Amino acid sequence: MRDDRRVTCVYDIEAVDPARAAAGLAGEQSSGTFVAVPGETDALRERHGAEVVDLELGELRAPSLPTRSSPERVRAARATIEFPMENIGTDIATLLTAVAGNLFELGDLTAARLRSLSLPREFVDAHAGPAFGVPGTRRLLGTERSAGGTSIDTASGVLIGTIVKPNVGLAEDDFRTAVRELARASIDLIKDDELMTDPAYLPLETRVRVATEEIRAAEQVTGHPTMYAFNITGDLAGLRARHDLVVAAGGRCVMLAIPVMGLPALQWLRSFAEVPVHGHRAGLAAQMRHPGLGVDYTAWQQLARLAGADHVHVSGLGSKFYERDDEVVANIAALQAPLGDTVAVLPTLSSGQTVHTPGPTFDAVGNTDLLMLAGGGIAGHPGGPGAGVASLRAAWDAACRGESLSDAAGADPALAQALEQR
Repeated sequence: MRDDRRVTCVYDIEAVDPARAAAGLAGEQSSGTFVAVPGETDALRERHGAEVVDLELGELRAPSLPTRSSPERVRAARATIEFPMENIGTDIATLLTAVAGNLFELGDLTAARLRSLSLPREFVDAHAGPAFGVPGTRRLLGTERSAGGTSIDTASGVLIGTIVKPNVGLAEDDFRTAVRELARASIDLIKDDELMTDPAYLPLETRVRVATEEIRAAEQVTGHPTMYAFNITGDLAGLRARHDLVVAAGGRCVMLAIPVMGLPALQWLRSFAEVPVHGHRAGLAAQMRHPGLGVDYTAWQQLARLAGADHVHVSGLGSKFYERDDEVVANIAALQAPLGDTVAVLPTLSSGQTVHTPGPTFDAVGNTDLLMLAGGGIAGHPGGPGAGVASLRAAWDAACRGESLSDAAGADPALAQALEQR
């Protein structure tokens, strides 16, 4: 009997014959192969074969990707293919092998991109999802008051974070100074750069010791908790030990480069993590930047959430990265869409975020369940990191009130200084 539970995938493809290519994709990724083999019965195909349930033909075009036959023209198409859940079970690695595995190598396809992924409820329910997400991260930060007496609403407002700069190369004393300045700015989150793992000149153990010391000292002054996302990306065998090092020192967050380590590594980390997992997307563009190849962000993010990421990077409006603003907005919406009963994940905005981006971001997204990472927007403020953080909070407050930056700057010197820089 055929399993009624289906994993439904929508692919954008190109081929000389899209119907034949889509059928080949479905067969290659399930029960079939390129020649008939003993044992491949009609009953087996009926039970285990993936099925093309819809095919929408598009335009004729030049091939997007190379293939050995080198056709001059191919036809674009959108193919909807259903995979029996019985083939996959509830394992994320097996799912990816089925829906985003060998199919990208098929010679009949001159484009193949997994555009969307619809998972059976049984698959979603089999995974824990984020342990902290939005509510847990806010709970760890609490709602405190800054040293200046200004209320910082971490219970509902946008969270403000930054990256230690320079990304790499800092000596211990310079690292200490950087963290001290940022923590005393009443910032919500500081993170390692993805390039900073465990170098001999500034090992993870040293960063953990120094950062936790400075954050504790700053909290005595500001009254505001700060979370540091320590990058524990590295060899899989040492992942748990690196996590435990952070937790033992009183750290509140760890960071993992998800595409580099893989979703199963993230899922394993989730199984024992005692603090939020800040999910970096370093390397993801290699599988999603070209529109004719790979996996769309809106499909990938579901698996990152199911595997247990509490924060997930999503670029940002007006960023230095390649996505258009409308794509970033769609990706944020995908991250914030319900996924079974899993806890809401925290979309993390990054790359070129300044006081000019909260307004357009709030207008497009319509909520403040976001973490905004700003490097130069904080460190480059003429009044220092404290003024940089304050200017970003003021810009977000103005955005939520529907007030212009120029009007808000009249009552906020830090915001006024930030606006003068542009």
